[in-house]
Amino acid sequence: MEPKYSEKFEWMQNRLEELSEAVGQPDVMADVPKWQGLLRERAQLEPAVTAWQEYQRLCAHLAEAQELSSDPDMGEMAKEEARELAEKEKAEAERLKLFLLPQDPNDQRSVILEVRAGAGGDEASLFAALLLRMYMRYAERRGWQASVTSISDTELGGVKEAVVTIAGRGAFSRLKFESGVHRIQRVPVTEAGGRIHTSTATVAVLPEAETVEVDIRQEDLRIDTYRASGHGGQYINRTDSAVRITHLPTGTVVTCQDEKSQLKNKEKAMKVLASRLYDLYRTQADSAYAENRRSQVGTGERNERIRTYNFPQGRVTDHRVGLTLYKIDAIVDGDLDEIIDALTVEDQSEKLKALE
Repeated sequence: MEPKYSEKFEWMQNRLEELSEAVGQPDVMADVPKWQGLLRERAQLEPAVTAWQEYQRLCAHLAEAQELSSDPDMGEMAKEEARELAEKEKAEAERLKLFLLPQDPNDQRSVILEVRAGAGGDEASLFAALLLRMYMRYAERRGWQASVTSISDTELGGVKEAVVTIAGRGAFSRLKFESGVHRIQRVPVTEAGGRIHTSTATVAVLPEAETVEVDIRQEDLRIDTYRASGHGGQYINRTDSAVRITHLPTGTVVTCQDEKSQLKNKEKAMKVLASRLYDLYRTQADSAYAENRRSQVGTGERNERIRTYNFPQGRVTDHRVGLTLYKIDAIVDGDLDEIIDALTVEDQSEKLKALE
């Protein structure tokens, strides 16, 4: 491996040792935001340092095999082992470069996922409900915990807007590419003539932030309670358990009516508010990122799309990487890994080009 890469890994290893010592210091633990930040940094460095240490052991074994190649008794066996280890060393050196790519500091976070119906009337709302179920199923497949924070549904079973918390290590790294306009083409259940209809829904994926990471002053909040509404449910319209929180300086509004308890709804709403404000402040600090996010989410018009779900042909196409898969039923049931893996590889390839 080139010296410039080795130096970076040596720095990572030294930094990891520093962090491991720092997170145990009482004064650091007393500063919760700082302590959490150091823990996240350590968690990001650990896989890279572990891979680097394994690579060093591989190089040591390769050097031993090369040295034994001249031995009259073990030469042939050592040469064969050296050839195998050299091939493995080359492959591992390339894999290690992935750890040098710029890391999104939010990759290990849980997410706040928002789905909204776009263009297409009732069919768009039904599509949003389909996407919501798809992400809930994907979370289940990954062993993550998914809970609906707020939802606005329709008489036909569609969804106008829904906010979901998906809790799991690395959730943001897997779901961040889902932000954007999704398009569906199918014969809707509301269409008697059998005409293929095109409609859209938008998805936004935000890294979940702890309230301690965002400066939220109580005097900047207006908290309203009201009766939960929806189609059925034992507790619907009986108690003022639903909560609406308005962040006055930014005009950000968050609602939660999922829980029976007003206190629990408030706690959930505060988490969503913290995540939205965290994302807002992050995008304001980086105007280039903000423009990129706006272009991803778009307006929900039919001609803006990152992915198309074509039911008559049974295919799903992700337009960013040109990937088409003919297993639409499995995908809408949460089998998203093949698409997400392709998007991840594409992102890594672009970053590797910049690294070279």
